[in-house]
Amino acid sequence: MFNVVLFGPPGSGKGTQSEKLIEEYGFKHLSTGDLLRKEMKEGTPLGLEAKSLIEAGKLVPDSVVIGMIDAALEANPDVPGFLFDGFPRTVGQAEALDKLLQGRQWHIGIVLFMQVNEEELIKRLVGRAKTSGRLDDADPEIQKKRQDVYKQETLPVAEYYAQKGMVQKIDGEAAIEVVYGRITAVIEAAKA
Repeated sequence: MFNVVLFGPPGSGKGTQSEKLIEEYGFKHLSTGDLLRKEMKEGTPLGLEAKSLIEAGKLVPDSVVIGMIDAALEANPDVPGFLFDGFPRTVGQAEALDKLLQGRQWHIGIVLFMQVNEEELIKRLVGRAKTSGRLDDADPEIQKKRQDVYKQETLPVAEYYAQKGMVQKIDGEAAIEVVYGRITAVIEAAKA
């Protein structure tokens, strides 16, 4: 099993590249946002807990998010690998993911770190608002705040994995197909 963490700031192209990688490699896509929505829709205990927290305006704690990831791993033992998209978001989540995988004798094969300059990220996200229907995407100030939160809370995850020699930086500013070619070349080299 070859597991990949697709990492980078909002607007770096993770979603676009995830779709292509899933099609190419047959990865099971694990996005915490998708998992939260699925668990809430199905009314699972984790989903009900998450829903009550969200409705109260609170963040879903790591324990609930990790529980959902654990359930997804358990439900998919025979996939060729997992593509973790938007997770882990904190060093604590990265440590918990390592423990979950180690308990199954699995590991992260590579961390793909999508790099795009902040000006381009904000431009992409504001442009995405025209097609996404998300009004908050259209506000450059909100986007700047999201980038700041990413730098403070999520960027340390890259350092956590870099210390383990797992990070491959990907220049995400080129055309989609060029970036995809860079990613697949790195994956193929890591799998070899």
